[in-house]
Amino acid sequence: MKSIKHMIFTMLVSLFLLPSCTDDENTNTLTASTATISISADGGSGMFTINTDAPSWKIENSAADWLSLSTSSGTSAQAMVSATASSKTPLVRTATLTITAGNAEPQIITVTQLAAEYIYTLSSSASTLPLKISGSSASFKITSTAPLWTATTDADWFTIDKTTGTDATTTVTATATENTTTATRNATITITAQYAPTIIISVTQNGPLYPSYNTSPIAADNTGVGSTAIQLAKKMNLGWNLGNTMEVPTGETGWGNPKTTQALINAVKAAGFNTVRIPCAWDSYANQTTAKISDSWLTRVKEVVDYCVSQEMYVMINIHWDGGWLENNITTAKQENVNMKQKAFWEQIATYFRDYDEHLIFAGTNEPNADDANEMSVLLSYEQTFINAVRSTGGRNAYRNLIIQGPSTDVDHTNNYMNTLPTDVAKNRLMLEVHYYTPWQFCGLNADADWGNMAYFWGQGNAQASINGVDRNAATGEAAVISQFAKMKSKFVDKGIPVILGEYGAIRRTMSTQALQNAHDASRAAFLKHVTAEAKNHGLIPIYWDNGYGDSNPNDFAVINRLNNTVYDQKALTGLTEGAAAGVYPF
Repeated sequence: MKSIKHMIFTMLVSLFLLPSCTDDENTNTLTASTATISISADGGSGMFTINTDAPSWKIENSAADWLSLSTSSGTSAQAMVSATASSKTPLVRTATLTITAGNAEPQIITVTQLAAEYIYTLSSSASTLPLKISGSSASFKITSTAPLWTATTDADWFTIDKTTGTDATTTVTATATENTTTATRNATITITAQYAPTIIISVTQNGPLYPSYNTSPIAADNTGVGSTAIQLAKKMNLGWNLGNTMEVPTGETGWGNPKTTQALINAVKAAGFNTVRIPCAWDSYANQTTAKISDSWLTRVKEVVDYCVSQEMYVMINIHWDGGWLENNITTAKQENVNMKQKAFWEQIATYFRDYDEHLIFAGTNEPNADDANEMSVLLSYEQTFINAVRSTGGRNAYRNLIIQGPSTDVDHTNNYMNTLPTDVAKNRLMLEVHYYTPWQFCGLNADADWGNMAYFWGQGNAQASINGVDRNAATGEAAVISQFAKMKSKFVDKGIPVILGEYGAIRRTMSTQALQNAHDASRAAFLKHVTAEAKNHGLIPIYWDNGYGDSNPNDFAVINRLNNTVYDQKALTGLTEGAAAGVYPF
């Protein structure tokens, strides 16, 4: 019995004395390459490496809603993992990645994403918004990823049509009232959205460049101005241009003509004309800072007008070329400034000549260089400014007949592009103006060109043989005149709007033989007679272009010799007066 107990004791002691297994032999290893990862405010990724001898590993992500892992479990002894935050955060945010593998001690990685100043984008297509003095609209686009944005303004002189929007591109239109002050107006549009940059748009509206010259408007008065446009047109039989005189920028005699006298106008009346068109410069006689027209120039124009009115002639004064400040600037870029000057000039002209009866007619421009629909739109604004300025002065100007010009005063351009007219508070008091120098090879070309040669002969029965191998006959004749004038009759005259043929003519050339000279003079007289007659037959008031000069420049348009106030070209004058007698207005 003792032996058995001894054996048991011995076995227990032996077991106790056997070498034991260490913890290292039973525990897995696990390491991570970093304990912290920092991700930028705009989002991004952080990389870390896992090493373990466990058969598998996995990662628990405490912020799976904003942080994604390239993998969250694996069986390899080494693995590279990417942690990515793709969105922005307005506040610092932290995630915990807990890595476990076998019985190894878990590894903790703390991921931090910095706070972003902005989460959403918010932008505008414009940082500045200039608005026109006359009152206008301008549009810009707001583009945002924010769920809601708000736009506010700090001024009451303009409005915006949209004050809120969502995550899209939205067009906003700002509309200003007319700036009747003399100062520039400034304001801002502020666009905000939560967690987005604030956008500031600077809004400006200049004040008028010039003061108002409508300083003494009076009540409307129709005394002596009772005729409608059609009724007045009937009274104008044949007109004459005082060309190259009052429109000269350097002065009345600057282009070679003598100073206009009562005797000259008397001679024009005696020659058979009852209407005078006086082309006028105004900008050349105005202060360029204030647009104030010289008093002495207004007085001189009035003297010439009075020469005509004293002979019971009808008179037209216009704004002529004058360096092209208006007619060479029919563009949107120049539109606002030109309109301001147009308004300033016509307020002064209309006020100064307000007391004249219907014998005086105003014409807004001369040959405005508009060649397409867009330029026609700009031209209409200049003509609207002209009408508004004249009417605003009151008195007889509230009823005075006014003349507006077709684009480039060209028949085809006018027919194609002038599909609307400016508005006028006075009913049936508008006339339209075009000019006619067709074909130019006969009417005005003074040297052969690559696009055509000078033509010396025009009309049926006046054609001549070639001269030195060159055909000098006009390519078009009587039928072309009728065709062109018919366009104006159909589009305007038949609708109660008479048309002023404000300029037409053909230069006289000196020929090498008397026979050729006779044929040329006959052609010129035939042209003038036919154009004058057909103008009247189609409701166009004929006003011949006479630029003077006479003997000092024989190759020109003159019919009156201004040096001695006599008829300079009797054949041309006969053509004009016979045409006027033959033509009959259709109204």
